[in-house]
Amino acid sequence: MTPDDIWLAPAEWLPPTTEKTADALDTGRATTDEADAMGYGQLPASPDLSAPQMAVRAARHALSRAGVPAGDLAAVLHAWTYHQGHDFWSPAHYVAARIGALNAIPTGVQQMCNGAAAALRTAAHQLAARPGDGPVLVTTADRFAPPGFDRWGGDYGVWYGDGATAAVVGAGPTGVPEGALTLCALHTRAAPELESAHRDTGAFHPAPHTRSAAVDVRRTKKAFLAEHGKQRFLDRLRQETTAVLAAALTEAGIGTGGNRLSAVLLPRLGRATARKVYGPAVAEVTDAPLADLGENTGHLGAGDLLSNLAALSADTGPHRLERGEYAAVLSAGAGFTWSAVVVRRT
Repeated sequence: MTPDDIWLAPAEWLPPTTEKTADALDTGRATTDEADAMGYGQLPASPDLSAPQMAVRAARHALSRAGVPAGDLAAVLHAWTYHQGHDFWSPAHYVAARIGALNAIPTGVQQMCNGAAAALRTAAHQLAARPGDGPVLVTTADRFAPPGFDRWGGDYGVWYGDGATAAVVGAGPTGVPEGALTLCALHTRAAPELESAHRDTGAFHPAPHTRSAAVDVRRTKKAFLAEHGKQRFLDRLRQETTAVLAAALTEAGIGTGGNRLSAVLLPRLGRATARKVYGPAVAEVTDAPLADLGENTGHLGAGDLLSNLAALSADTGPHRLERGEYAAVLSAGAGFTWSAVVVRRT
């Protein structure tokens, strides 16, 4: 099966309620320097729906767009980064049950913020290995709610928004939904030696929130950078991003230069990270314009990749791809893992 045999129909669901940056500044939850570094105006915040409940809504939207009955799905792959509403439970099975995908095999995918790319990669492998099976549904969902998570101050250089994404992933030249994207390439790289950036190196903990009442990524990152050096870390992030994008463009038949790319969409990590890491990294490979679509969403945990793909496949909008146009979408997650996806509007 060639890469052009794989198509995907993405969608997203975001809660209608938001927390404004201006209010976070007024209440001291964010500083002016942080707001300048991020460049984001608001974050979606779910007052009541859990992450898997949001995933169900995104899944139904994707299935409707693709015209695929839930009963035809061969698998449901659910990815996330943070608490899914219960301590000892399978959210992937919940999503499958609630949408009526009772013939599908549900599987949880945990690769932190690169989870959507990992799930999409797994879906493509399944479709290639079992071409007679039905399509695969990929979902992501995260809710960064208090008291366990401070969406504004729990991390350095990242503001977290609630929301869910989904994509129906299928194969074959026939039955391709209107507006679907062709998966031209998906390349992934990893550097497991960097995993301690998100781990307390002193000891492992017996239960969630044993070390602190809320998730404190700043604590672990501060210790990691003190040991390994900030500049060395940033250099590695740039190098891996350049390498994974170059490999994906080559796999897609575009090659270095990437002159056929309409855009490169970035993880939603703010304009300072775009300037320091992604801008220089992408410039090594292509002069295609960069786009950070996080102004009204912030970082969606595992969902940035599919949310960006949803913008490319939208019926309208400033980032919609026209027929035959290509775009690249970058993804990265703690651990660390980097992915680059190249798609074409069918």
